[in-house]
Amino acid sequence: MDFLFLGNLFIFGQRREFTLMAVTNALIEQKIKSAEEVAALLPRNVTLGCSGFTPAGYPKLIPVAFAKRIEDEKKLGNEFSINLYAGASTGEELDGALAKTGALKLRIPYQSNSHLRNLINQGETDFIDMHLSHVVKYIEHGILPKIDAAIVEAIEVTVDGKIYLSTSSGMSATYIQNAESVYIELTDTHPLELKGYHDIYLPNHHEKGLPINILNPGDRIGLPYIQVSPDKIKGIVRSNKPDAATVFKTPDEDCQNIAAHVLSFIQHEIKKGRIPKEYLPYQNGVGNIANAVLASMAKDPNFHSIQMYTEVVQDSVFDLIDAGKLEIASTSALTFSEKGLKRFHENISEWKSKFVIRPQEISNHPEVIRRMGLIAMNTAIEVDIYGNVNSTHVMGTSMMNGIGGSGDFTRNSHLCIFMTPSLAKEGNISAVVPMVSHTDHNEHSTMIFVTEQGLADLRGCPPKKRAELIINNCAHPIYRDKLREYYENALRVSKGKHTPHDLEKALSWHVQFLKTGSMK
Repeated sequence: MDFLFLGNLFIFGQRREFTLMAVTNALIEQKIKSAEEVAALLPRNVTLGCSGFTPAGYPKLIPVAFAKRIEDEKKLGNEFSINLYAGASTGEELDGALAKTGALKLRIPYQSNSHLRNLINQGETDFIDMHLSHVVKYIEHGILPKIDAAIVEAIEVTVDGKIYLSTSSGMSATYIQNAESVYIELTDTHPLELKGYHDIYLPNHHEKGLPINILNPGDRIGLPYIQVSPDKIKGIVRSNKPDAATVFKTPDEDCQNIAAHVLSFIQHEIKKGRIPKEYLPYQNGVGNIANAVLASMAKDPNFHSIQMYTEVVQDSVFDLIDAGKLEIASTSALTFSEKGLKRFHENISEWKSKFVIRPQEISNHPEVIRRMGLIAMNTAIEVDIYGNVNSTHVMGTSMMNGIGGSGDFTRNSHLCIFMTPSLAKEGNISAVVPMVSHTDHNEHSTMIFVTEQGLADLRGCPPKKRAELIINNCAHPIYRDKLREYYENALRVSKGKHTPHDLEKALSWHVQFLKTGSMK
């Protein structure tokens, strides 16, 4: 039986050793501050660049302390204005705490906090919904407001300024590089064996024509840490607060049926010689459908030697490991449930060869995605009969989360697959509509659509053929006849016959839902 060393306690366990303890050195002792002391140093009008990605590795104590300072000073008549940049979505202690102050004026590039989402949709907070691969250039070229302070979560900081990040990379390296000041939340919630998982590399955007030398998902071309001048670090706060635990639902029948269609299609493509027998790397989005696909791959004997080049790794990766099928998973964040994180910690030394954590500019870089020929799998809010996709807006005007990296992968992958259940809101919404109420991915980029009803392969199809395939294969039966009726009427009344639409009725389904609560 092994021993697990936790701080200065020995605990009996059945797994391998890992080290979960506070680190210290001369720099840490010199820079140590409370969260309240750091919060007091932040300007009233401030642009913050924070670590965190869906939501892993984000700062927790400093934002909460800053929110408390804002609330206290507002009573004295002091006004605050915050621009918040992160990698993607973060937890309640960052997005939620700052949003609730009413001082959050701008957020980029992706979010999923309900309070923040409400402020965005009420017009109180500006939100720039961006392709994740574009954020770095917007920062470095001065298109967005300059970063005053970078706040990142790390597991270790050395005396010469090496910062070892926790469970996400995201935009941390860029924010540290471009910020006036750097503040670190030094967490002891992850083992020190997490050192070595990261591969920090940022291209030089001012030098033309230099390739990113990643040929395979497991290639490492950078450093396991971010180097910064110790003088730039203005404060270090010790933290023992873990990431908000992600809760994953057991995939329902619809998710399992979608997964079955996807796996059958991939095997078909292999037989046709369009995917090599050794497979191509996979990118999978966030959520239950993506988890169902990976879990099904783990069980299916036709799948083996799985490689992933993606943005986020979730609990479903453990199914692949248990089945002996995971070769490598390259990601920008490890986003596990509480149970999954415990298992990761218990195997952290052994699994170091299984994972690479990269900055999101590299995990989402079009050059690398195109070179490796990824099979990209992402979810949609709605699709229309010609293959346009809405990934971000409910009923055309209300922001959900953001486009995230789905555009980066859709436009550059070997195969892009969009997945969604055919119904929402207890059948009152059809995910297949005559015309999407907002377009994130247009018909020139999309290829494969999958619902629990079936799969439509749109490659090489003219618009009218696309419409027939999507209606027949993907729409739910309770809306199929209504879609056919719309399409046949559009063929009659549309002046142009290339992509027939009845513009008076194209968005009538959404209008009806807003009036009655149902598209039926």
